[in-house]
Amino acid sequence: MHRSTRPNCGRDKIRYASKKGGAWRVEKASKLDEEKVKSEAIKRLINHGISHELMDKVETLTKEHYRKCMEQRFKELVASKALEGVETEIEDMDWESTFFLRHLPESNMSEIPDLEDDYRKAMKEFVVELEKLAELLLDLLCENLGLEKGYLKKAFCGSKGPTFGTKVGNYPPCPRPELVKGLRAHTDAGGIILLFQDDQVSGLQLLKDGEWIDVPPMRHSIVINLGDQLEVITNGKYKSVMHRVLTQTEGTRMSIASFYNPGRDAVIYPAPELLEKEAVDESQVYPKFVFEDYMKLYAGVKFQAKEPRFEAMKAMETTAVTPAPIAIA
Repeated sequence: MHRSTRPNCGRDKIRYASKKGGAWRVEKASKLDEEKVKSEAIKRLINHGISHELMDKVETLTKEHYRKCMEQRFKELVASKALEGVETEIEDMDWESTFFLRHLPESNMSEIPDLEDDYRKAMKEFVVELEKLAELLLDLLCENLGLEKGYLKKAFCGSKGPTFGTKVGNYPPCPRPELVKGLRAHTDAGGIILLFQDDQVSGLQLLKDGEWIDVPPMRHSIVINLGDQLEVITNGKYKSVMHRVLTQTEGTRMSIASFYNPGRDAVIYPAPELLEKEAVDESQVYPKFVFEDYMKLYAGVKFQAKEPRFEAMKAMETTAVTPAPIAIA
């Protein structure tokens, strides 16, 4: 008889892996521990509530799609030419093959060419589960911060609600990994990021205390990362994390990264309740801005430090709109 391997999911069921003393261990928490979130920043969820059968199906179909529709194109356009005559590291390209899916406020799944029906169906089912998980995690962060439940989700809502999309990436083997990164170092611009990565081929690293730390593959886990917008809303209590992907000489690394972000016209600013609690000096307050304006800036400086972006947005505040209080009810 078939038995489901769907893990339990709930506030007291979420389990996550954290790195301590060089070893990964699984912990249980009724809520995400604030100090661990701030110190570890990128976490891996184990009991996230998403069926293992569904994850396996999505992984299989993603890899099949790459082999059938994208691998040869990458070999012809990139792998055969990009490293010719190169002896120093390339700083203006990434060794990756990607496509993007949009889910909210409107889906573009039907518009993506070459996706087979069973792949579309599996991805639709998968992202529904990811959306639920993202919203649960946002509420756990609200609990940690002492904010009313639903505050962060509401803060992400523009006139059409939040935006939610997925970058499906493959990082093919590279004959000269010292010359090019799979993905250059950056912080993510948005809100909360849920990553389903290859459980065999490594490459993801995060920057902590000035050192690059591996995030090793772990089967059926979801890697959680926080983006720049959560750093702004929490006024730096939670930080976005610099991360990168290294190339490997063998194996193609799969990466399915889903971004739960503010709506384009959402006004982003530090939660007033947090500023009042901490009695933050005005010079230490993060800027307020329209998310779309931040993304326009980010597009040109993605692979640079985030602090100048925040400063640039602060300089624009004289023309920014004054935020209204966020109503939860």
